[in-house]
Amino acid sequence: MIDKKPHPLALFRYCPRCGSALFKEHDARSKQCEDCGFTFYHNAAASTAAFIVRSDGALLCARRACQPAQGTLDLPGGFIDPGEDAVAGVVREVREETGATVTSASFLFSLPNKYVFSDFEVATCDLFFSVELASYDHLQATDDVAELLWLHPEDIQPALFGLASIRQAVARYLQERGLALRK
Repeated sequence: MIDKKPHPLALFRYCPRCGSALFKEHDARSKQCEDCGFTFYHNAAASTAAFIVRSDGALLCARRACQPAQGTLDLPGGFIDPGEDAVAGVVREVREETGATVTSASFLFSLPNKYVFSDFEVATCDLFFSVELASYDHLQATDDVAELLWLHPEDIQPALFGLASIRQAVARYLQERGLALRK
């Protein structure tokens, strides 16, 4: 017997436009209302993450204060707000989580991720940036960050990063620097 995954919008039982219970699977990523015709697609949300490296080579890491993956390591970043471009999103998220002012942000690469929040799996496209700060002193863990810490590349263990895309990105960061991955 093949184990079939539930439709990604299975939790959405009623049409958000008219409230009809005839909100049915339309295709693999959408539901459509049989009463009013409204169609809703399960698309990826955009998120950012910042590689912030001090002059001594240490990487700024954050400890997650909230679920998902509470207590694990992360990179500063978060979801892009509606109407915001990706650079503005990473600049805002770094300011919210560290109190720092970003002076430059350069796109590096992107990775897909699955972010479970309120028992709902959110598909994300995580955009990774190399970020420079006006000052690397007096950073403060705020927003949904419990702690900020600087880790030198030889001390970084990708397995300690709780979100899959962040783990992959950190492993890539280490590999590009010619460092062996630590378990």
